Amino acid sequence: MSQVERFAILLRELERVGVDPSTISAGLAVREQDVLQALAGLPNGAGPTAFLSRLRELSTTPALDRNRSAK
Repeated sequence: MSQVERFAILLRELERVGVDPSTISAGLAVREQDVLQALAGLPNGAGPTAFLSRLRELSTTPALDRNRSAK
């Protein structure tokens, strides 16, 4: 998948959840897969507070713990 396609998916997911992409800091130091995982787990219109809360949860949980809880 090209970078343009991945960015388009990210924008669609942000909009679906109700997060204005223009308000997200360009310096946000998170992995693309964490952002997409956080967005995927939220309902339509969840809003920026829910997104940031879920993203914070994912970025502070070690990957091994996340993989165990996903099973």
